[in-house]
Amino acid sequence: MRKSLIITLALILAAVSSAAFADAAPVAQPSGVVNINAADTSQLSLLPRVGAKAAERIIAYRTEHGPFKKTSDLMQVKGIGAKTFEGLSQYVSVEGKTTLSAKVHGPKRPRTKKPAAATASN
Repeated sequence: MRKSLIITLALILAAVSSAAFADAAPVAQPSGVVNINAADTSQLSLLPRVGAKAAERIIAYRTEHGPFKKTSDLMQVKGIGAKTFEGLSQYVSVEGKTTLSAKVHGPKRPRTKKPAAATASN
């Protein structure tokens, strides 16, 4: 009887806590775009996974090769591969005004535990 009561209470507690987390409002992402042909380093740094150094590389590439013809040309910049581009593609354009006004942060990935260092047994 006691075990079934404890199990029932645990199940109820789990259901209530999962419902509370499900009702939590998702974090709103900023909206807008950055014109990669006209943006300066501070505007480019608003993009997810783009910091000051990457923004400088984008501008250096643009200066050397001319304006980007399409947004996917951004993958020609060192450090911006397909995975990074996939995360920022909705926030970039090659024409128009830069309308993004706040830093966009990518989705949070769960931390993985690092394996414990093997110790030498003596």
